Amino acid sequence: MSPTGTIEPPPADPGKRAPRSKRERRPRRATSLVANGEPWIWLTGGSLALALLMILGLLTQVLAKGLPTFSPARVVRITTLDGRTVMGEVDTSERYRPEPQLLERLPEPVLERARELLEAQDGESGRLRLRTGNFDLTNTHYTWISDFEIATQDRPDWALVVERLEWGRFYGFPQAILIDGEETRGDPARIWALFEQHHPDVRQRWRERRSLETHDVGRVSARQEKARLARDTARLEHGQDSAAWRAADERFQAVQAEANREFERISAVLGAINEVNARYQLVLAAADGQEKTLGLADVVRAYPANPLGLGQRLGVYASRLAEFLVDEPRNANQEGGVYPAIFGTVAMTLIMSILVVPFGVLAALYLREYAKQGPIVSTVRIAVNNLAGVPSIVFGVFGLGFFCYIIGARVDELFFAASLPNPTYAKGGLLWASLTLALLTLPVVIVPSEEALAAVPGSMREGSYACGATKWQTIRRIVLPRALPGIMTGMILAIARGAGEVAPLMLVGAVDKADDLPLDGVPPYIHPQRSFMHLGYHIYDLGFMSQNSEAAKPMV
Repeated sequence: MSPTGTIEPPPADPGKRAPRSKRERRPRRATSLVANGEPWIWLTGGSLALALLMILGLLTQVLAKGLPTFSPARVVRITTLDGRTVMGEVDTSERYRPEPQLLERLPEPVLERARELLEAQDGESGRLRLRTGNFDLTNTHYTWISDFEIATQDRPDWALVVERLEWGRFYGFPQAILIDGEETRGDPARIWALFEQHHPDVRQRWRERRSLETHDVGRVSARQEKARLARDTARLEHGQDSAAWRAADERFQAVQAEANREFERISAVLGAINEVNARYQLVLAAADGQEKTLGLADVVRAYPANPLGLGQRLGVYASRLAEFLVDEPRNANQEGGVYPAIFGTVAMTLIMSILVVPFGVLAALYLREYAKQGPIVSTVRIAVNNLAGVPSIVFGVFGLGFFCYIIGARVDELFFAASLPNPTYAKGGLLWASLTLALLTLPVVIVPSEEALAAVPGSMREGSYACGATKWQTIRRIVLPRALPGIMTGMILAIARGAGEVAPLMLVGAVDKADDLPLDGVPPYIHPQRSFMHLGYHIYDLGFMSQNSEAAKPMV
């Protein structure tokens, strides 16, 4: 106790630590965000988001530009100040500044109107691009009309949009319908009612005729050609005076007689169908008064565009979309469907994948697991990597020269000598196109597969060997399952590149119009020697070779 009477605390033990609260705290080192990697996380995540936005933007652009092409647009009739009358669907509207040379060529009433509007609008004017169609009458598909040229503009109720097998669309007014030579004129509503009554039956007969021409005639011709080839083969192998040739000739004569009877029957049915369909015709008047008579069998689709309700517009939209997916192209590929191109692309891609994936994976397995690493293997890897950078057209030239002219010619000499000089395999076809693209995409499979195999830890291999597994058992049960994601990546990249190539296919089998599919109901059912349609080549043909490329742009 102190002299003042207070109790003093006991002296501190120098060996005892002070309480945490009274210890001097050690300053904590500040950790930077860069050290934690958070900026890089944000950067990589933002890059992924940007990449996804770019992909979605591309798909949105394609859908926004493509899907509206199936929607029926309103039909506008415009009368100009100089007395012209045009009618069609508004395709584009824009602002532009007319050149002085254009104004000088205008008639006087139009010129005065143009000067007034241009002065009021700071030298600019609007203009419309009408899809006027009626190419067989006007030799043009589109017409530009400036605002200062327009005298009147309306949307007539009975303006029909007629989609035809040839010559593209026709815009006109119903004038008459001819049934068995009896003409009905006057009331457009009555003419339209008669058209709707008879057109489905006419088109059904047209489809029956088309089926007879493509399937039945093709089947009979195939039997006749098979018998002829068998006779010619017997002549080449045994001579024309041999018993084998005489037997083959008798079979050919029997098949030919049966084919002639079948052709007569089919011709009679076709003639009857054509005779019935020729009894139905529709007379239309264009905006300028010219009349055009159309057979109902040549009309794919017709509708009055302006009074259509929502349900009717959706019906036209669904009909056009279904036609695009399941029908053949028509009107020089400018209209119709893309089913043959889809079929050819899928068939070629499947055959290419079956050829390239197993060989590419086996080559990667050998290079990584079996080959002794050295200068030769390194040279092979360099060569494979260099092949990935060779232009695709070089592969096309190689495929044409090697597969078509060398291998194909040899196959024809050995197995199809009776067909010579008409080539069977010594020309472009589905098989040679698939093999050419298999060579093109082989490095795309080998390189990722080898990298995926190399990424498997060596400790897993050693553990498998320690358990008594053989090398092949280790590869099959340990290495391949863990390398499968990388192998799948290479396969997907190869399929994507092969499906999108166009340049080599133009040389080894792809055509702008194929009469027959590589797979059909005619024996032997699978025809790898046939040419085929391809989506990439079809897009090229639509975009650059079509006389009506503007109308085909939405389809592209």
